[in-house]
Amino acid sequence: MTQLSKEELAELVEELEQYKGRATELISVYIPVGQNIYTVADQLEAEKSTAKNIKSTSTRKNVGNALDKITRQLKEHKKTPENGMVIFAGNISKVEGQDDLRLWEIEPPMQVKTRMYRCDKEFILEPIKEMLEVTEVFGLLVMDRKEATIGILEGKRIEALQKMTSGIPSKVRAGGQSSQRFHRITEGLTKDFYKRIAEEMKTIFFTMPKLKGILIGGPIPTKDEFVEGDYLTGNLQQKVMGKIDIGDASESGLRELVEKSQGLLVNHERTKEKKIVESLFRVLGEDPKKALLGEQEARKALEMGAVETLYLSLKIQKPLAKELSKMAKNIGSEVYLISTETPEGEQFFNMGGIGCVLRFKIG
Repeated sequence: MTQLSKEELAELVEELEQYKGRATELISVYIPVGQNIYTVADQLEAEKSTAKNIKSTSTRKNVGNALDKITRQLKEHKKTPENGMVIFAGNISKVEGQDDLRLWEIEPPMQVKTRMYRCDKEFILEPIKEMLEVTEVFGLLVMDRKEATIGILEGKRIEALQKMTSGIPSKVRAGGQSSQRFHRITEGLTKDFYKRIAEEMKTIFFTMPKLKGILIGGPIPTKDEFVEGDYLTGNLQQKVMGKIDIGDASESGLRELVEKSQGLLVNHERTKEKKIVESLFRVLGEDPKKALLGEQEARKALEMGAVETLYLSLKIQKPLAKELSKMAKNIGSEVYLISTETPEGEQFFNMGGIGCVLRFKIG
């Protein structure tokens, strides 16, 4: 059983939400990490006896058949997968009296912590929907003495939330203004600007429950003066993960800040996706015969069983993505779904959005 990515899980949730049972006959089973899979199979076998007491003939039949299908499936496994397992089964036919008994068995991208067996008119999807929510948000600040931009990194998305300017005059003395007096004025205005930035960050970030850390970028010594000057409140000051040297305090500076913070964001979704796409580009550059781009080339390689890893952009047509993904999984290939939230993902889509690294060269 292949572990699903978040993107694949989102597609599955979208599909399962469409199905409704005529009675409480759609079964959801959640098996948490470390749970003995044989114990679960035995418990579901016991549930068959309970199901025999259901008054409705069709509901009794549908629940019994779904339980049979689930227990048979469980007995094909020797142990629970690393992240646990979720199984959905039931008669999803929209025509009364007809059978369309289906089963979905998945290992989600995050650990299953819920133990559940439930018969209902709908599949119970809340525990896996929670896995699709962004669990970490990073605060971003790029600044110099003239302007500042505050933003967030949420999942793979970078968003600017606030832009600010200091109003500090350029270093041009007018009317014989003394250098020392000009310096005092600009230093005072700079400190006021830092205070305004800190207040704005407090307003945006202080009550943000998923805030994991804050990244600050700017030239030397501006960002250092800000961080070391205790302008931020205690809780936010403690969340500062790093100070990065950059020269752009505009919205594009936020992207530069994230790009230069890869070492600090090593386990972040955006960083992982960037490395995944770069691995395809690297093979294309170093050994072009071991990698392919394009639908026809990928399809041919899949039919030959030659694909080690399949890369699909989330922006290509869904039916095509599902077809190629199914072909890849049938031959044991790894499948990566790539967003366009990163420059690398956007570049991949512009190159056709379909690519693969091969197990062996095919000519």
